[in-house]
Amino acid sequence: MDTREVTVFKNTIFRGKIINLRVDIAGLPNGKEAVREVVEHSGGVTVAALTDDMELIFVRQFRYPYMEEVLELPAGKLEKGENPLEAGKRELREEGGVIAGQYINLGEFYPTPGYTNEIIYLYGARDLVEAEQDLDDDEFLNVERIPLSKAVDMVLNNEIKDGKTQAAVMKLAMLIERKAK
Repeated sequence: MDTREVTVFKNTIFRGKIINLRVDIAGLPNGKEAVREVVEHSGGVTVAALTDDMELIFVRQFRYPYMEEVLELPAGKLEKGENPLEAGKRELREEGGVIAGQYINLGEFYPTPGYTNEIIYLYGARDLVEAEQDLDDDEFLNVERIPLSKAVDMVLNNEIKDGKTQAAVMKLAMLIERKAK
């Protein structure tokens, strides 16, 4: 069965710094139409940076939509047309205060495919060298180092709630485990 939908009409109702919001009319496979609300986002990147001591670099920062501090891997928004790996390198230095000598592509992550076109690119990083943080004026965070094995347990125990962080931690851990066999 063909499940593809076609855009009949696009209506952008909000344009912001981070997102745009559209309310579209979509043609369905059965010939009917449906309303689709779409959050347009330029995408993001996150980096699972692993030290020689098998610790991951995390950042803990207040996230306004949840009104709580959230433990995450260094991450950020892509600028229009920006290369995801270059953005990852930038975010790792700016937030985590480290530069990596080696990167591995961990794939892409669709955070909420039901209503946003956002794609988050995931990377692993090794061969870390200390660097100076360069936070944005409205960015306040604390850097933490957590052993990879403990981070896996924290994901499994729901102590790390951020989806992109969960995916990157688990992918990196599985790749390292498979390589060790």
